[in-house]
Amino acid sequence: MKKIILLVIFANLFIWVAQAQDQTSWAKRVDTGKEVVTTLQFYFHDKLSGSNPSAVQIAQAARTNNSGTLFGSLLMIDDPLTIGPDPTSKLIGRARGLYGSAGQTDMGLIMAISYGFLDGIYQGSSFSLLSLNPVMNPVREMAIVGGTGLFRLARGYALAQTYSANPNGDAIVGYNVTIVTYV
Repeated sequence: MKKIILLVIFANLFIWVAQAQDQTSWAKRVDTGKEVVTTLQFYFHDKLSGSNPSAVQIAQAARTNNSGTLFGSLLMIDDPLTIGPDPTSKLIGRARGLYGSAGQTDMGLIMAISYGFLDGIYQGSSFSLLSLNPVMNPVREMAIVGGTGLFRLARGYALAQTYSANPNGDAIVGYNVTIVTYV
């Protein structure tokens, strides 16, 4: 009986150590038995300027208002996701999809983006965000509506906060994401 108890203790210790080694500096994964809660922290680099932009305008409505919100414009993106705000910090994934200006009176972007990861245990996994992003708010909450890999059947939210932006439209945005999936 003592051998079985010791075996169970060592097996659980081995599993705990293996899970701890899979953790990355930008993510935390907690298995509650029925659900897994994952928190992520990373930076999104949206570059509209220069010779190699990561966001390009693909459509513009023929008739727009003069409000300055760029209402009716649509952009396709392939933005790097990094551990830190410095564009040269470690690349952990890419945000691919589109966003468009959906506000006539305020700067609100409708976003349909897949955040795919290239690092650690999350390599090959992605989550999907479909939500309105009121970019002039200091902190924005957006909905996570699905995912793949370790994020299959994901639900949750992303909090976005602009780290820096310039007049060319380039922006670095910090993301704090909470995702709930099933075991």
